[in-house]
Amino acid sequence: MPKAPTYRVASNPVRPETDHEQGLSVLFAGESQTRPEHRVGPKIVDYYLLHHVISGRGTFVAGDAAMALRTGHSFLIHPGQLVSYVSDSEEPWRYRWVAFSGERAAALVEEAGLGPESPTVDSGSDRRPGERCKKIYEAFRSRRRSSSLEATGHLYLLLAELQEARREERPAKLRPDSHAEELVRQAASYLSTQYAEPITIESMAEALGYNRAYLSRLFRRHTGLTPIAFLTRTRVDHGRRLLRERPELTIEQIASSVGFVDALYFSKQFRRYYGQSPSEYRASVNA
Repeated sequence: MPKAPTYRVASNPVRPETDHEQGLSVLFAGESQTRPEHRVGPKIVDYYLLHHVISGRGTFVAGDAAMALRTGHSFLIHPGQLVSYVSDSEEPWRYRWVAFSGERAAALVEEAGLGPESPTVDSGSDRRPGERCKKIYEAFRSRRRSSSLEATGHLYLLLAELQEARREERPAKLRPDSHAEELVRQAASYLSTQYAEPITIESMAEALGYNRAYLSRLFRRHTGLTPIAFLTRTRVDHGRRLLRERPELTIEQIASSVGFVDALYFSKQFRRYYGQSPSEYRASVNA
């Protein structure tokens, strides 16, 4: 026997435009146990509306595609997209939903793998997406001053969990060289983001799960630089930027800020790449 229908919703207590200026705004969230054959649409909305099925079954229609969805599925309605959805006659679905918008929303949705051509994803038995939607709803219900910020954090994590489910659902088919290219990209990203930290090539190789010698050979083959040379050049380039933009910092402070323990070594490497000392460069740009 179908469960009694319910409908609960909570809105963001902060003005939407406040969050929108930051790039992402969670508008409202809710949960519903639907009636048998409960139908929504055809309709359009002017925000993103993500549903996650907690139990039961139903059908989601977007354009010419009709998708039968069940427990563990999520479906995303895009702004301006004509959609409809209807619950099953015998096992009507119970779902939670989150509405959001903002300048960063489209890019985050694409990164999660939920573009207009692939608006559904199966999380299987993973309960996290459903719990994440619930936490957003509860944050808004609390009416705390931090509710909006808390909800935005949960939305980021929700999209990350759906991205993870997407990858497990459809593993990428790599070209023979694409694995190596992806590994080099990860290594370059590691070095580019952590250049100011006391990192080593050994620690990077361990973090990426590869042998140091193998990773170094691969990196040099694809970039023409050893990882150490890439890291050193990255540090020097950031030091050069600070020399221009932060005249109040000493050479020693800049060297330390970009990952050099020894200011003399920083100066030596700077001269090697730019043909002058850091002090001479600073004097030239401030002349």
